[in-house]
Amino acid sequence: MRIETHGQQIDVTPALRDYVETKLARLERHYEQPLDIRAQLSLDKPDHRAEATVSISGRTLHADANAIDMYAAIDLLADKLDRLLMKHKEKMVDHHRGESLARNGEFSI
Repeated sequence: MRIETHGQQIDVTPALRDYVETKLARLERHYEQPLDIRAQLSLDKPDHRAEATVSISGRTLHADANAIDMYAAIDLLADKLDRLLMKHKEKMVDHHRGESLARNGEFSI
């Protein structure tokens, strides 16, 4: 997984960069294929804003979060991206596999 962290009107310190990488590292548990994540941190007074774009095979997902401080915004962003990836994965599994009696547990011999 590759994570790029950029700042707009804010300096991205090594502590912020490490925090973003730590929080977004949990996203790779959903996919075996590599993820490309581009995170942008900015300051919208009085709130802090964190945005991220996730590129997975054939798809681009985007999420943003606002909070009173940057660390809280990053936490909210990680939660939103986690939900987006789970929803996308469920759609892909349902679309490709479809419903079957064996998968539902209703199939008996």
